[in-house]
Amino acid sequence: MIPRLNEPPGTPHGPLSEALGRAVSAEEVLSKDTVVAYRPALDAYLLDGETSAWTAAQWAEHLEDPLLEYPFAAGPAGDRMAIVHLEVRLHPDNRRPNGAEWSQIAHRFARAAGFENPGDTGDCRWIAIQAQLGRLDVIANLIRLDGAWQDLPTNWLERLAAEARRIERDMHLIAPASALGRRCPAGSVPDASSQLAGVLAQLTDERPGPLAAVRGLIEHTAHRAALQPGTGPDIGHRLELIAHRLHRIQEDVDATASRLTARPGRVPAVPVVPAARASACTSP
Repeated sequence: MIPRLNEPPGTPHGPLSEALGRAVSAEEVLSKDTVVAYRPALDAYLLDGETSAWTAAQWAEHLEDPLLEYPFAAGPAGDRMAIVHLEVRLHPDNRRPNGAEWSQIAHRFARAAGFENPGDTGDCRWIAIQAQLGRLDVIANLIRLDGAWQDLPTNWLERLAAEARRIERDMHLIAPASALGRRCPAGSVPDASSQLAGVLAQLTDERPGPLAAVRGLIEHTAHRAALQPGTGPDIGHRLELIAHRLHRIQEDVDATASRLTARPGRVPAVPVVPAARASACTSP
């Protein structure tokens, strides 16, 4: 399970369209099998089942409203890039989680990211879309109900990676690296491809892997640089670009490892190229 932060857009329409795999429509009603989770407090303001009749355009409007309602709200960097798009992909060999499991996964990532905080009735709006095989998209607006900017944990990217590993353990899902060793039958001798794939898997592991460790240090430095007087906003931005390029390398290496151990006749999934820049951040 690989969580990835996409480039912050100006509106939720782009991320929602990406999540659905099609254009946002004012005619298409999104069922609860597609919108698998959203801000829990939303139900308190609506009639029972009202959201089950919302169209894709209405969900986009719901996410965008705080930007219109609070035109002067701005983030720590002074910008209004309040929309955050978190994309989570499962390993292609994973089983298909059911609707309740996708909902649980969405809420766990929302809490890890800081979008949802138990007991906070004024937190930000967010929804989770499950419309494509093995993929979950969490889209949030960081402008809170009171017009303030949602405070996110300083180590929230590390928290997302750690939560992904916990979800894999709790739900018996295949981790990107651990799947490689399972391709070789018990008692058999791994071939050269499997051995090479194992080396690549160690490089891309999100916990002890060296690429993840270096990326985490760069992201942490970018956050601190953005808050440090005198460094200039371009330094933090440059570091974010470097971190995302490194993340892209991780995904490319992981995809290559999957190809090395792919079963005959099976075409491994190729990860979508991530956006060039990470987010500096993070009425109902």
